[in-house]
Amino acid sequence: MVEALTEKNFEEETKDGVVLTDFWATWCGPCRMQSPVIDELAEERQDVKFTKVDVDENQSIAKNLGIMAIPTLIIKKNGEIVDRITGYTPKEKLDEILDQYVD
Repeated sequence: MVEALTEKNFEEETKDGVVLTDFWATWCGPCRMQSPVIDELAEERQDVKFTKVDVDENQSIAKNLGIMAIPTLIIKKNGEIVDRITGYTPKEKLDEILDQYVD
């Protein structure tokens, strides 16, 4: 399951383990392509927490993280950003990237 985060709970919900956050917006075509990929991976991988942030509703998070384009995927490990991917990313590629950060 992909959990929707807000400005109120982003830091708390992404501080432990490996967390992928999808920064998206409803009007973004590539975001709509990325979303099913994230949903599939969330069903398949129990070793990663999958979250999403609507940048229109949570502008301060996007601003603080310097997100200039969407979709942007941020991977955090134990609260530290370890990777940032901008643009649509196919499932196989994203799976490989995540493997780098899981112990």
